[in-house]
Amino acid sequence: MKRLIPSPPLSVALFIVWLLLNQSVEASTLVSGVLLAIAVPLLTKSLRPATVRMRRPGVALRLWLVVLYDMSHSVFAVTRALLSRRSEHIQSKFVSVPLDMRDPNGLAMLAMIMCLTPGTAWGEVAFDRSVLLIHVFDLEDEAAFIAQIKTRYERPLMEIFES
Repeated sequence: MKRLIPSPPLSVALFIVWLLLNQSVEASTLVSGVLLAIAVPLLTKSLRPATVRMRRPGVALRLWLVVLYDMSHSVFAVTRALLSRRSEHIQSKFVSVPLDMRDPNGLAMLAMIMCLTPGTAWGEVAFDRSVLLIHVFDLEDEAAFIAQIKTRYERPLMEIFES
């Protein structure tokens, strides 16, 4: 079964998204959804960096809640900055964040968090995975920003993927 469906959660998610996008439960939609849910994980199996071994689901849930809170807060902060300040008063900057985490899955999650949070964007990661470059839309305190990334995101991701 693992050969046919290498990633059951991905297959289920693809099938559900397919049904939602098509807004139909006709036989042809169901069959094409099943084919998609089987084919995409098989075709992309070699692109995934490593098998995910997620530990500490409680930490993962807390991290998810922290990320949702931070994303919501960031939406309002970026909107407020755009509507209330002139562009010359917005302090955009690239920040180098030293990393302790080396797990490729943890780094991928950190990349998604940075890209989904308004006001930040993943720039690049060093070849040895020791430094992350992030673009920040409006930065007041670089040291505080680095500390926030390390405590709010990197440390829980290390508990989840490297413990």
